[in-house]
Amino acid sequence: MQLSTSNMNGLDVVTVDADRIDAAVAIQFKDQMREAATGASARVVLNLANVSFIDSSGLGAIVAAMKLMPEGRKLELAALSPTVDKVFRMTRMDSIFAIHDTVESAGQALN
Repeated sequence: MQLSTSNMNGLDVVTVDADRIDAAVAIQFKDQMREAATGASARVVLNLANVSFIDSSGLGAIVAAMKLMPEGRKLELAALSPTVDKVFRMTRMDSIFAIHDTVESAGQALN
């Protein structure tokens, strides 16, 4: 599991450089997200453009990462594939996370 971080106009973007977030990498993902959130800006966008599959462990790891965000910081999601988007909608997690079509549209949103 590899995450890369960047900054886009004051917005911290964490990109998942893997095609799956599943039970095999969930703990590693959560640990790396904790590191990425340290010192982050008020909004952190998790770029899931490369992720084509997520299972319940992966979903749980993303929820855990949201809960690990320091006070006053918000985790948002961007660039979900149709399969990943379906998982978030079926589990109603789309009502918990702000979900953006692209990282660029997240940068333009006022959340």
